[in-house]
Amino acid sequence: MTRSALPIQDAVSAGGVVWRRDPAGAVEVVLCGRSSDRVWGLPKGTPDPGESIEATAVREVQEETGLCVEAGESLGSIEYWFTSRGVRYHKLVHHWLMQPTGGDLADHDHEFDLVDWFPLDVAYRTATYDNERRILAEAARLLAIDL
Repeated sequence: MTRSALPIQDAVSAGGVVWRRDPAGAVEVVLCGRSSDRVWGLPKGTPDPGESIEATAVREVQEETGLCVEAGESLGSIEYWFTSRGVRYHKLVHHWLMQPTGGDLADHDHEFDLVDWFPLDVAYRTATYDNERRILAEAARLLAIDL
């Protein structure tokens, strides 16, 4: 008996690494988490029709973190595969370095139940996925921080 292959669909999303300096000058970044599956990751999401990928990154980060942000340098992209509802997806996620300009983490959306600031080295160790750790390492490189 032969199995039919799942249809493959490309998907794109965008997000970022939101960073700030604490009062002592150390760099902190935001991670979003879900206690149900203990996942910690970077905020990201899918473009609305006609929306640029950078505008998507800013909007999604604002929605998922509650912070108003400005996009800075590109951190590159990651790709991965996943299956959902009978479709195999090839996903490309673009990331930017971002700085907060206002807002409050308490105003994050429902997608994550935990959103918090972490020292960059702790965020690197806490992030669930290797590909997002690579994005955090690139942020550290651009910010001249040793992990």
